[in-house]
Amino acid sequence: ANSDGITGAGSSFDNPLFSKMFAAYHDSAKLQVNYQSVGSGAGISQLTGKTVDFGASDAPMKPSQDSAAGATVIHIPITAGAVVISYNLPDVKDTLKFTSDVLANIYLGKITKWNDPAIAAVNPGVKLPATPILVAHRSDGSGTSAIFTSFLDKVSPEWHSKVGTSTSVNWPTGVGGKGNEGVSGVVKQTPGGIGYIELAYAIQNNIAYGKVQNKSGNFIVPTPASVTAAANISIPADGKVWITNTDAPDGYPISGFSWVLLYQEQGYGNRTQAQAEQLVNLVNWMVHGGQQYGASLYYAPLSPAAVSVDEALLKSVTYKGQPILK
Repeated sequence: ANSDGITGAGSSFDNPLFSKMFAAYHDSAKLQVNYQSVGSGAGISQLTGKTVDFGASDAPMKPSQDSAAGATVIHIPITAGAVVISYNLPDVKDTLKFTSDVLANIYLGKITKWNDPAIAAVNPGVKLPATPILVAHRSDGSGTSAIFTSFLDKVSPEWHSKVGTSTSVNWPTGVGGKGNEGVSGVVKQTPGGIGYIELAYAIQNNIAYGKVQNKSGNFIVPTPASVTAAANISIPADGKVWITNTDAPDGYPISGFSWVLLYQEQGYGNRTQAQAEQLVNLVNWMVHGGQQYGASLYYAPLSPAAVSVDEALLKSVTYKGQPILK
């Protein structure tokens, strides 16, 4: 860390929101925040390597990552968002509907053409082309992948037994792209492409995305409101919770929280008390004032329950044993 700013790295899921937040914070607090959109896995590695002040991830750290960190890393829920099923079918004007079975079978490599009877059955009246499906997935360790595979793992016994859920899995089929940026690019340039990306990337890149059937049987459009419905649950004190495959009838089923990660004890390395205060003040602002920037970028602002969990977690951050937030 250096004295003229704060550094962070991780989640590309968060990058559209963070770009807006950090520009606004710089305007008001005159603090430069340098954030690298390198994927959740790389963000956790950089935090535990102590080369950045904070990490960002759309999956909580695993026990092996916790032990590699060597000290307590707290997870601050910072936003919630949708992982959307984006596709490139120039002649299809209707919004496609996807069931969990269809999605699992596409990503298992069992459904290989867009006019497959299983896709047609869910989309009556839509003229589907015989175009081959090109599956795109992440090539890097990714919280977006963790959210998507968490959903598939819950809804598909075959996916659960063959692939499972993690930030990196052994994909049965498809081509990899680095970051949400990379998967968006593959889908955008490939007629017949399908990929899972954070909602803002689909909208900013003008890529079509589908409705996904939830546990209640409803086909849900991903929006801040349908993510808010999925995220309307009790939040544990450690902030770590999955909201995929929601019980909410109006909830989007491939929703997830994203977290800012920071060391609970800030006096490590040559970090000064002033730097620790800058970091905690920044994250505290992201949880409060920064939330106003979410909805216009299609993220769900934090619920009051999530904010109060965050406030308690931030109060636990210390510099040389003394709490930073008074």
